[in-house]
Amino acid sequence: MATTNDLKNGLVLNIDNQLWQVLEFQHVKPGKGPAFVRTKLKNVISGKIIDKTFNAGTKVETANVDRRDMQYLYHDGTDYVFMDAKDYDQVSISPDLVGDAANYMLENQDLQISFHDGTPLSVELPASVELTISHTEPGLQGDRSTGGSKPATLETGYEIQVPLFLEEGTKIKVDTRSGDYLGRVK
Repeated sequence: MATTNDLKNGLVLNIDNQLWQVLEFQHVKPGKGPAFVRTKLKNVISGKIIDKTFNAGTKVETANVDRRDMQYLYHDGTDYVFMDAKDYDQVSISPDLVGDAANYMLENQDLQISFHDGTPLSVELPASVELTISHTEPGLQGDRSTGGSKPATLETGYEIQVPLFLEEGTKIKVDTRSGDYLGRVK
């Protein structure tokens, strides 16, 4: 148990037997009346985001969430297989739980997986990853200065928009939260 004074971003709460992660919180002390805490919570399982207000000092139940460094091994056709970097235990996780992270995962890539009582909750990639463009149309000579973009297929099979001057085989940095092109990797 913790109080609303102990809230911080990333903390997982157990509210009505559901796990909610704190995305944002704000302590509010109005000029009149008691203080309260305004929060934005995300359901760990469904991804639903809600706003919830607590009275200041209210006790909230925290969930025991274990974040482990894992390595993505392979996709076996139905599930994604990960290995714990410390004890070499392997875990199979369904595509529903992996979600959009699959668009940026390469074999042997390190990432974090959150567990609650041995059950995987989420797969967390780094903020950006380096991937190679496997296919894109060549840019036209006059197009370099227009600042336009074109579709490019990454080595994972995911398609993003990249500047016209990029070619196949170019290694680029991609934002895993938005799928945006961030730059070339030298």
